[in-house]
Amino acid sequence: MHYFIYHAGELYCEEVPVKKIVEKCGTPLYIYSGKTIRRHFKVFDSVFSEIEHLTCYSVKANSNIGVLALLAREGSGADIVSGGELYRALKAGIPPQKIVFSGVGKTPAEMEAALKAGILMFNVESLEELEVLGEVAKTLKIKAPFAIRANPNVDPKTHPYISTGLSKNKFGIPEEEVIPAYLKAKENPYLLPLGLDAHIGSQLTTISPFIDALRRLKALWEEISSFGFELKYFDIGGGLGIVYDQEEPPLPEEYSSAILKELKGLPITLLLEPGRLIVGNAGILVTKVLYTKANREKKFVIVDAAMNDLIRPALYQAYHKIVPVEEKEGEEVVVDIVGPICESGDFLAKERKIPQVKRGDLLAVMSAGAYGFVMSSNYNSRPRAAEVLVEGDQFFLVRQRETVEDLISLEAIPPLYL
Repeated sequence: MHYFIYHAGELYCEEVPVKKIVEKCGTPLYIYSGKTIRRHFKVFDSVFSEIEHLTCYSVKANSNIGVLALLAREGSGADIVSGGELYRALKAGIPPQKIVFSGVGKTPAEMEAALKAGILMFNVESLEELEVLGEVAKTLKIKAPFAIRANPNVDPKTHPYISTGLSKNKFGIPEEEVIPAYLKAKENPYLLPLGLDAHIGSQLTTISPFIDALRRLKALWEEISSFGFELKYFDIGGGLGIVYDQEEPPLPEEYSSAILKELKGLPITLLLEPGRLIVGNAGILVTKVLYTKANREKKFVIVDAAMNDLIRPALYQAYHKIVPVEEKEGEEVVVDIVGPICESGDFLAKERKIPQVKRGDLLAVMSAGAYGFVMSSNYNSRPRAAEVLVEGDQFFLVRQRETVEDLISLEAIPPLYL
């Protein structure tokens, strides 16, 4: 469920007309519904109520500090993959003891910052990383809590760029190396094994890959326990998909039921790391029609949002529903909806049937709350979009639109050219 609906032919976010927000904040513009985010988090978290657990929102899906602050107030933890995300999560009010640090390329400086902050644990993704973590912890004279991220070699049946649980992927440690890694860690008094982790990918639309990975992880857990390790946290990552078009992902209730059945009797605290599921359908990207044109083969709608604002269609061939902000009657036309960037790969939709639009009309790109703004760039020296968070009949600018001055604020002309 989301709170983007039409009233009297006009698209609203919760109780605010989208057009009213655009009048104040301009386009391109990301708009997020606080009610949707809150509802998605509560529904997901509640279906695991029968087991001790912690839901750690995956910050990489949408890292706006306003969104993180909302989730902090709901009791969410955070799954982070960089020092920057650690900084954001802490600034937003997420307690450090609810933060899990994942990612294959943590630097010693990032490890030090996380250890000083007192995070829950690191999900370690290589033997060398484990060694470096021990060295950093030793210099600080504190123990580093960690889980090994196992790579279960399970096909998540998703887009190859967001698959993370196959042996050919860069993530995690092969199953056969997991126990030697824990035994090696036992030799270092500055390493504290707390859990076991796996995450197989994003936008999964069936339960079976989760269960396959879970069974492998469970067998590993039991074998690790036989060596005398008393692990507490069983981290199964995230990855449950959402509806963009015709997908039929499992409902959270189905997902939790299958997982809890497999974990019955295990003395664990379950860690969950949903991201897209929480924010994906809680956000839209609003864009204005600049021009329409046609050539011998195609009709084009040229808008002011581009691949630098939303790269998913170009990068993943992803589908996003696109609707007019003001409902239109009449015959639909087949068009490519494209942006101003000088690349043929700059498109939001191809061969899309939409109502006839004209210059100045507003279009809403739906399901843009996850992996939208966070993946945006300044390609073609385009300032990045503003972000707005809606709460009931109020809206708040949670990120100002960049300016051209911002684009060069960190650059300098060498003195000899002046």
